[in-house]
Amino acid sequence: MKRKEIEQAVTDLTQQLLEENVELIDVEFVKEGPDYFLRVYIDKTDGVTINDCETLSRRLDAKLDEYDWIQEQYFLEVSSPGLDRPLKKETDFLRNLGKRVEVKLYQPFNGEKQYEGVLIDKQGVSLIIETNDGQQLTFNESQVALVKLAIIF
Repeated sequence: MKRKEIEQAVTDLTQQLLEENVELIDVEFVKEGPDYFLRVYIDKTDGVTINDCETLSRRLDAKLDEYDWIQEQYFLEVSSPGLDRPLKKETDFLRNLGKRVEVKLYQPFNGEKQYEGVLIDKQGVSLIIETNDGQQLTFNESQVALVKLAIIF
């Protein structure tokens, strides 16, 4: 199986294994140096605990051994996506409407490649934020390299 196929198969499997209030955020199968990592990111409204990660890791590990989809030797990691998580899926954007985000662009827009503001809307391929000065900016997905939650100290 190829990387995207592995990620989709693990996503589908993980959805079946999640406890009721736990949400799957992302699945990545990546090679870093000589090692492969299968990373599963989960979340829940009151925060992910180490027990949540351990429970899913045990369930998932057993099923992955049973199905044996991945030929390479890999490390399985189940964790929270963290405070400054990237927003990737439509559900990520919808869940975080009204929150502060950082937007990094591939090319400068009005002389800048990075913006911060409140996520106003995500409609199809358009992302709308409101900056601190009240200006609403709309970016096309093709312009955006990364959107993540802003960390406020």
